[in-house]
Amino acid sequence: MPGKTWQFQVSELHSLYLEECGSPDGVPVIFLHGGPGASCVPSHRRFFDPQQYRIILFDQRGSGKSRPHASLEQNTTQDLVEDLEKIRKFLNIDQWVVFGGSWGSTLALAYAETHPERVLGLILRGIFLCRNQDIQWFYQQGCNRLFPEAWQKFQQPIDESERHDMVAAYYQHLTSANEIDRMGAAKAWSVWEGSTATLLPDKAVIGYFGNPHMALSIARIECHYFSHNSFLTDNQLLKEAEKIADIPGFIIHGRYDVICPVDQALALHDVWPTSELNIIPNAGHAVSEPGISEALIKSTNKMLELIS
Repeated sequence: MPGKTWQFQVSELHSLYLEECGSPDGVPVIFLHGGPGASCVPSHRRFFDPQQYRIILFDQRGSGKSRPHASLEQNTTQDLVEDLEKIRKFLNIDQWVVFGGSWGSTLALAYAETHPERVLGLILRGIFLCRNQDIQWFYQQGCNRLFPEAWQKFQQPIDESERHDMVAAYYQHLTSANEIDRMGAAKAWSVWEGSTATLLPDKAVIGYFGNPHMALSIARIECHYFSHNSFLTDNQLLKEAEKIADIPGFIIHGRYDVICPVDQALALHDVWPTSELNIIPNAGHAVSEPGISEALIKSTNKMLELIS
C-alpha cells in the first residue's frame, strides 16, 4: 500500500495521480510507466526493496488516475519531462534513480539527457527509441508478419484505402466526435499491443489492454505521440546519449520482444558503453515476463551498491 497519495496539479488542465511508499529515508526512485497512456499498478512497487528505496510512482498526463483522462491537450514529451522536475521539487528530492520500461525508457532517456545532474542512475527495460523505423515496424510493416491473425483484427476499423498509413488513419478515428467510433478504434489499437507483448499468449495481459478505460488512454495518447514523432527530433535519444555518459545504468531487454525489437537496446548500449546490457533469452516485451522481472529486481539491488 502507498504511504502517501496526491492529486498533484502540474498545469491549469492536468493533475497527476502521485504516490509514495517504502522508506522515507531510502534512495529516491521514480517509476515511469509505458504507453504513453498506460498507468502504474500495485505490482510495479515490487521491483524495489522497500527498506532501501523511497519509491515514487505516478500516472502520466491523461493516464490511469490522472485527470483529465485520455486528454491530448498539453500532452507532449517536453511536458512530461517538466512534470518530473515538478514532482522532484515537490518531494524535496535532489537526485533520484530513474526506472522506466518501454515508453517509460523513452521518457527516462529524454529526462536524463535534459537533466543529467538530477539522475543517480538509470534502470531501463524494453528500450523504445521512438524513431520512425520503430513506429513503422510495429504499426505498418514488420511485426504484422509475425502476428497475422492479430494484425487482421487491428486493420478492421480502418478502410482499405487508408491502410498505407495506419497511424494517421487511426488518429482520425481516435479523435473522432463519434464516441462509438473512438472506443472501437481504441480497443483494436490497444488489444494489438496486448496480443504481442508476451513471449507466450497471456489472457491477463490482453485483458488489461482490452479494458475500455485503459484502452482509450493508451490508444489515444500513443497515437497522438506517434503522429507527432513523439515530440523528439530525428534519432534524438541516441544522438544526445553523451549527456548520460557518466550515469550508471542497466538495460534489460527480452530477446523475443516484437514490440520493441532488441536492436534498440544494442543501439543504446553502443552509445552508452558504461551501461550494463542484459538480454533475457526467454522473454518478450512485457514487464511481467519472469526473466525480465527477475533481472529488474537484481538491477535495483545492484544499483544500491553502485551509488552507495
